[in-house]
Formats: sequence, structure tokens, C-alpha cells
Amino acid sequence: MLGSLRFRLPALFLLGVVLSGLVASLIAIRFFQSYERTRAVGELRAESVGIVRLEASQAGARDVPIRNLEAAIGGDRIFYVPIVRGAQLFTGPLPQLPRSTVSVVELNRSVPRAFDLQFAGRRYLAVAQPLKLGDQLFGALVVAKPTSQLRSRWVTLFERLAIAFGGGVIVAGLLGVYLSRRITRPLLALSKAADEVAGGNYGVEVPKPRGSDEISHLAARFSDMAAELSESEQLSRNFLMSVSHELRTPLTAIRGHVAALREGVIDDAAMQEASLGVISEEAMRLERLVGDVLDLAKLDAHRFTVLQEEVDMKHLCERVHAAFAEVARRRAMDYRLDVRAHPVIVTDGDRVLQIISNLLSNAFRWTPEGGRVELSLSEQGSWVSVVVADSGPGITAEERERIFRPFWSRDGGGTGLGLAIARELAVALGGGIDVRGEPGLGSRFELVLPAQRPPEG
Repeated sequence: MLGSLRFRLPALFLLGVVLSGLVASLIAIRFFQSYERTRAVGELRAESVGIVRLEASQAGARDVPIRNLEAAIGGDRIFYVPIVRGAQLFTGPLPQLPRSTVSVVELNRSVPRAFDLQFAGRRYLAVAQPLKLGDQLFGALVVAKPTSQLRSRWVTLFERLAIAFGGGVIVAGLLGVYLSRRITRPLLALSKAADEVAGGNYGVEVPKPRGSDEISHLAARFSDMAAELSESEQLSRNFLMSVSHELRTPLTAIRGHVAALREGVIDDAAMQEASLGVISEEAMRLERLVGDVLDLAKLDAHRFTVLQEEVDMKHLCERVHAAFAEVARRRAMDYRLDVRAHPVIVTDGDRVLQIISNLLSNAFRWTPEGGRVELSLSEQGSWVSVVVADSGPGITAEERERIFRPFWSRDGGGTGLGLAIARELAVALGGGIDVRGEPGLGSRFELVLPAQRPPEG
């Protein structure tokens, strides 16, 4: 409980509020103390000047009542510091302070300075004002304010700050608990969903918090991740089923023909040759399937090699075009080769042949009998373009990116590796594959390769 985010968030929030409140309160009290002292000093200076002027207006008469003066100045104390012995300027009980309380230098200052005074066990904040008759300095009048009055104001401020601080802590605590629950609730839901995904349940429903904050973004990305994992798992299952089917079909044919040959069921030389041809074709089919799986593994691990050799693109296109000519003839398809350039570039010829073969194989698979498949070669600037166009069912906008994913197939048949391998190889050769198409209008795959020329000489 103490180590959970639900507890630590409000605890840290509340601790920050408490520390900030304490620092602010200490600063406020310190400023208030300085302000009160400055104001008290100003009051004492004004009072001392007023009393001295009153005394001067009496011209030394002995009828200035001290108690009335103290009452008039709000209870502040008045003291007398004699400079000239025997000089008594006031009537009434006026306490005297030692001569050392103030100095003549201090009395000659234009603005009297405040000082701390202790008298009869009490502490005062005091200001001394010189007493003169003419040019003769007789003594000093000291007006003092008990520091207990200043302290009472500080205590009042402290009590009010304490009440405000306590209320603020309560409000901050409630707000912290609310924010903690608001933040941790979706996080706990995401944590439970993550546990479900870790257990293999990719179809878990991820909660979607309201708003557009970081938690909402995290929930959306987690939901996308779960959907991708679910799709990846489904594709993997489809791949295993497809590979199992693709492997079983040629193996069944090979086993059947081998058994017939071994048992002497086929004794005619021509039929034996045909059976051996079937075995050879099915073995090549198995080899291509295993090669596709190995190519994909190498591409994912970036462990395949790319050769650098001179490649006659016109000759290569004619070669791969001829490889599918028999298939086109059997299916009565319009199969064309359009060569508009004769570039010779430096690349990996076998990989380029594999890419074009995969594109043509995909085109023949989706083009119905009597349809059209066209292979064209052209050159634009520093790029060589090989286009495979067909009159098949076309490609929707949503499928244009999916068709290059490993194991994905529109109808669930095949391994779904051909186009994925083709694009990865094209990128490895420094180029890429662009696809265009509309539903019902066929599709167009364009392989673009850099036209790197062989060195002359």
C-alpha cells in the first residue's frame, strides 16, 4: 500500500504543499516582522519629535504632565537621559536612564536611530531625541515601545496563517487524493490489461480515458499495440497453416510418385519420365518455399548479403518474362514485355530477379484466365523503373500497406511472403516498391532502383 502509486502521488503532492506553505509562512512572518519594526520606529520618531517640540514650546516650564503624554502616544514609555546634571525639564515621575544609554554623536544625527532597550525586566524598541534650549543640550528624550506589542501582532499573524495553512493542507490533501485516483484508475486498468496481454489474451478491451492527456495517449497506443499483437498472432497462425498446407501438397505428390516408381506401377518409360518431372517440380516448389522462409529470417536479422555486379536490366527482364510465358499460354492470358531502355547498372542481379519474379507471381495469382499482365522496363534520370501491371481485382487503399506485411494474404491462401520479401530486398538495394490500383481496375507495382553505372575502362 505504502509503495503504491495511489499512495505516493497524494503523499508527495501533500508534502510539496506543506513545504511550500511553511516556506511561504516563514517568509511572510519575516517580512511582517521587518515591516512592523520599521513602522514602529517611524511612530517612535514622530512621537519623540512631537514631545520635544511641545517641551520647546513651553520654554522650559515645569507643567508638562508625563502621564498625559504617555496616554496620548498610545501607552509607549518615555524616559529621560540627563546630559547636564541637575537639569529637570519635566514634572511627574519620569524614569531616568543611565548617561551611557545614548551618545552625543548619536544625538547629533539628523535621523535618530532605533535601538533595543531593557528596563525593569522588560524589553523595548526605543528612539532617542535630543533636548535643547537654544543651543544648549540638556539631555535626551527616549520614547520606547514594548516589544511585547510587536510580538502580539506577530502571534496574531501566525495564528491566522496557521488556520489558513491547515485549511490549505486539508484542501490540498483532498485534491491530491482525487487527482491520484483520477490518474491511477486508468493506469490500474492498463496494468490489468497488460497482464492479460502478457498471458496471451490479445483481445482484451483496453479502457479509453476521457481527454487528450498523456494517459489517454498511452491507452490509445496500448490498444493499438494489443491489436497489432492480435493481428500478428493471427497472421502467424495463418502462416503455419499455409506453410503446412504448402509443404504437405508437394510432399504428398512426391511420395505418391516415388511409391509408384518403387512398386513398378509405372513401367512405361515416358510415364516414368513424367513422374520424375513431377517430383523435380515439386522439389523445386519445396525449395522455393524454404528459401522464402530463410530469406525472411535473414531480412529480419539483417544478415543477408548483397552483391555488386554489372546487371543488364534488359536481358534480366527478358529472362524473367520467359520464365512465366508457359503459365500465360496455358491460361490464355495477354502477356507482354515492353522494353523502353537498355540500362546496365551495378546491383545484385539475383536479388533483382527474385523481386521481379515475386511481383509477376503475385500478378499471375490474382489475374483471372484471359486477363492481362504486362512487364515494362524504363529509365528516368538516375533511376531505373520496372513495372508489373495486371488486370486483376485491384487493391483498396487499406490493403496497399497490408500486402507488404509478412504472412498477410487477402484470401488466407499462400504464405504471404512474396511481396514482403520483395519490398525488403528493394530497400536493401537502395530502391523501393510503389503500388497503385483501384478495386476492379487492376494493380500496378513499380520497382525503382538507382541507376548506378559500372566504371568505364
